[in-house]
Amino acid sequence: MLFDTPVYLLFLTLVVAAYWRLDRRRQNQLLLAASYFFYGWWDYRFLTLILISTVVDFYCARYVARSNDAHRRKLLLALSVGLNLSFLGFFKYYNFFADSLATALGSMGMHVSMPVLQIILPPGISFYTFQALAYIVDVYFKKLEPADSLLDYALFISFFPHLIAGPIQRPSHLLPQTQRAREFDRYKFFDGMQLILTGLFRKCVIADNCALLADGAFNGTLGPPSIAVLAIGTYAFAWQIYGDFSGYSDMARGAAQLMGFHFMVNFRQPYLATSLQDFWRRWHISLSTWLRDYLYIPLGGSRNGEKQTYRNLMLTMLIGGLWHGANWTFVVWGGIHGGWLALERAMGKLTGISDKPAEEEQILWSAGAWMKRLLIFHVVCLCWVFFRAQSLHEAGRMLSGLGVWSWRPEYGTALLMLAAFSVPLFLLDLLLEIRQEEYPLMRIAEPWRIASAMTMAFLVLCFAANQVNAFIYFQF
Repeated sequence: MLFDTPVYLLFLTLVVAAYWRLDRRRQNQLLLAASYFFYGWWDYRFLTLILISTVVDFYCARYVARSNDAHRRKLLLALSVGLNLSFLGFFKYYNFFADSLATALGSMGMHVSMPVLQIILPPGISFYTFQALAYIVDVYFKKLEPADSLLDYALFISFFPHLIAGPIQRPSHLLPQTQRAREFDRYKFFDGMQLILTGLFRKCVIADNCALLADGAFNGTLGPPSIAVLAIGTYAFAWQIYGDFSGYSDMARGAAQLMGFHFMVNFRQPYLATSLQDFWRRWHISLSTWLRDYLYIPLGGSRNGEKQTYRNLMLTMLIGGLWHGANWTFVVWGGIHGGWLALERAMGKLTGISDKPAEEEQILWSAGAWMKRLLIFHVVCLCWVFFRAQSLHEAGRMLSGLGVWSWRPEYGTALLMLAAFSVPLFLLDLLLEIRQEEYPLMRIAEPWRIASAMTMAFLVLCFAANQVNAFIYFQF
């Protein structure tokens, strides 16, 4: 992890303490310096990549906006997009594609030796690359005016709360915030602190404790694969990855809010979804909307007939899966999601039912809605097996447990532990769904909010797992 949690909180405190004493331009200078320090802490050499990308994208966007020559505009767009995708492709996917090509040629009797490079993946490259691509594309299609200041644009790309693991900020949302003055608001400041505490609770209490169970199931500590081991492992990982990434997103949003910035909501109770399409409206929203707007719709979306729509859905989810990591497990993960989304659409066409949940199905306590939630949760859990496994062989080994029934006393203890740490997050989500709030208790009286924040801090101190786990999405 770049910074462990206490050091990160100290770093954030020092930055915020200095930040509100400065005017807007100096605030931006401080934040940019802090962001580059934060990014360079792990390996300063990777600062070169983000600096080159930032400068090239900034000037390409300016010249694209000024030029009326269509050919010149396309060349500049290609330069910017090509540079960003080249960095991402080389550092993240070179060895994956080289190994896959060698394996494919070997299966045809052509044995070749592909060079294997010891490449270290730059932190957060998937996230800031997608943010940079959105910027140049929006400027090219005249949806956004280019930034006037390299400082403001560089801060938009590298602002440290979202730099390593998102949320992926839209240029039209975050860039204007870097270009205008921010005013201190004690209520929003307190909201930011509460978001950070909520994120710590989700990460340190829920995710890290569930990780103990998921690791035990997937590494064999709980015993050979069986229905019980598979259930414990997949359910535990489902709550681990949700607590982990939603916790990071809350912390990122809270840290930004301490400095007067607003980040988009990245999760809206995804395990209460009544369809897989509904799940993707709720899960990692910054990625799902990016894939929709910059990949699915440019591919043709649903405009060119059903076959093309199914193809576009599958391609979008396959690429979305590969975005998560250079492993065939992620491709399969994306393929299952794409196939199920296509199936949902086809079933909707056959039955005449809209792919959006009907009004009566959105009633929280409807029996039909809960049956659908249960089905979608298990489809998602099936996919999580491939997401968590290190290889297709390991995923197959875990799924082979579906045909094996065995029971050990420790399974009961594991399930009780899983319930103890997943049910609180489920109830928290249920409360947010009922009240339609961004974070818990946001509209109650201030004394009660202070009491709830103190309770959250107490729970983190008492029940945080006794281990240090890096945020899962740091690896992407």
